[in-house]
Amino acid sequence: MGFFDKFKKKKDAAPAEKAEGCCCAQKAAAPAAAPAGSNVFPAADLGEVFPGAPKNGKIKLAIYWAAACGGCDVSLLDTNERILTIGEFADIVMWPIATDGKEKDIEAMDDGSITVPLISGAVRNSENEHMVKLLRKKSAIVVAYGSCAMFGGSPALANLVPGGADEILDYVYRKVPSTAAFQEKYHADCAVVPKSTIQVPEGTLTLPVVYDTVKTLDQIIDVDYYLPGCPPQQESITHLLKAVVDFVYNDVALPPKGTEIGVTDKCLCDECPRTKEYARITKIYEPYQVNVDPNKCLMDQGILCLGPATVGGCNAKCTKAGQPCRGCYGPTKLVQEHGASALTAIASLFPVLDEDPTCDEQKIIEIMSTVKDPLGYFYAYTVGKSLIKRTVTEEKA
Repeated sequence: MGFFDKFKKKKDAAPAEKAEGCCCAQKAAAPAAAPAGSNVFPAADLGEVFPGAPKNGKIKLAIYWAAACGGCDVSLLDTNERILTIGEFADIVMWPIATDGKEKDIEAMDDGSITVPLISGAVRNSENEHMVKLLRKKSAIVVAYGSCAMFGGSPALANLVPGGADEILDYVYRKVPSTAAFQEKYHADCAVVPKSTIQVPEGTLTLPVVYDTVKTLDQIIDVDYYLPGCPPQQESITHLLKAVVDFVYNDVALPPKGTEIGVTDKCLCDECPRTKEYARITKIYEPYQVNVDPNKCLMDQGILCLGPATVGGCNAKCTKAGQPCRGCYGPTKLVQEHGASALTAIASLFPVLDEDPTCDEQKIIEIMSTVKDPLGYFYAYTVGKSLIKRTVTEEKA
């Protein structure tokens, strides 16, 4: 059951309760909060920690970090002692932050000889593109690991910069206060900005070419499985490991291609234990601006939350800690446009009365104007898969 189903139930029940003369009809109609822990997405049972080597020998595992912050790489350590289980069934042939695997070593391998690479991050530059294509060629199956690989994540917000890569590089190397001061002090005559190639006495030095468009992993290569999150949470990671363990040790077939692993078929609100009353939103707050009630729905407190449009699987860790969901697990199966769906859920709570279904346009503007960055808020993780591809600058006549 999702946000809109519960909202509709509440509205349908309201007239009957009013007829009975109940002075607290809306509060009585709100669904009861689930007891803490009763609606938790459980971790998978992975069996013994030291299962031994598989009968057919260890699989080959690669881990690559493209355009991302590195949190996904660190999240792999959230397997805790299960990192030992991984060592039992897999040889890690590439993991740049942990092992000394080289690109040339991967190139020398037979096509399809890597069982599975976990690829995190979006495709932002020429090196990212080259490496993900190489890993696709050398691998049997590919997993898009984390929000940036799946949806573009924060890096894809760069697609909304009108001037593309040139404008971004210009800002970073000429306008950021620290670099601007450096340029003024040491290169006042001609600012130094990185180039993709440069000739030096020793030969040609190269840097990756930064692209104008940040792309998701499956916009560049064929992807078999997906694991969302920023980063993926421990429970979701165990379900990915479970699929691999069953395949390697028990001859259990892998999930159907295209499966999103480690998520539920419900929205995040179904995992959140906070009590929801569907209070009307008359003013929007940031969490630091209010004394957050630990038991009450954040949206009932005027704090925008993307939980109604976001798929479950993370166990609502952010909302339980008093921070709103920002949508890193991506949309539910019923949602086509993540940001638009979240905005619709929030707009349904604007002060529109059943007996007078109108809301003054100026009032809507006043409420929404308190959101400092609507595009960045509603599409913080999913702009790479949204209908919004690019910003447009209209030239004045």
